[in-house]
Amino acid sequence: MYTSFVSDSSLPRVRGPCSKVSYSLIFGMIMLMKKTLLDKTFIVSLVLKGIDGILEIGGGIFLLLLSPDTLHHWIQNFVTYELSRNEHEYISRYLISSAGKLDQSSTLFGALYLLTHGLVKVILVVAVLKNKLWAYPWMIGFLVVFIVYQIYLMIRHFTLGMFALTIFDIFIVFMTAVEYQRHRAASRDSPA
Repeated sequence: MYTSFVSDSSLPRVRGPCSKVSYSLIFGMIMLMKKTLLDKTFIVSLVLKGIDGILEIGGGIFLLLLSPDTLHHWIQNFVTYELSRNEHEYISRYLISSAGKLDQSSTLFGALYLLTHGLVKVILVVAVLKNKLWAYPWMIGFLVVFIVYQIYLMIRHFTLGMFALTIFDIFIVFMTAVEYQRHRAASRDSPA
């Protein structure tokens, strides 16, 4: 496995009912301080991807629990004030138009898409953060499939949000590949 930057003997002994939690926090803080800027950037990027996955799971559950009519009604109530202030508000008009096109099958597809995408993303992010070597190629493959899909969507209809998400995913694929190579080299160099 990946070798740590700090040995256990360099940490102070902590006693008491919360000793394991305290030990983990101290060890984690020392580990994060010893990491390079590249390591910290990778960890922050993964955490953001994990948060995104959690939000997708929440959105999928939300879509499963609400009917398309209820969603349309909520969106209409949400953006009515904005439209009253500015009748040319593009985002509000787009939301109302999109919500009006929702039906049961598109809502179910959206819910299943968000749930599976979010769940796989969270599982892979947690596994990569735990340095599970098997998760790195899966994370890269999973993101590459969605990058291809996102490029397809941008060809059909370009949005800055999709472009930014695609660039972020490409960055995470690159960082994951770099970290995977480092971990593989470290595991080969360490005696078994």
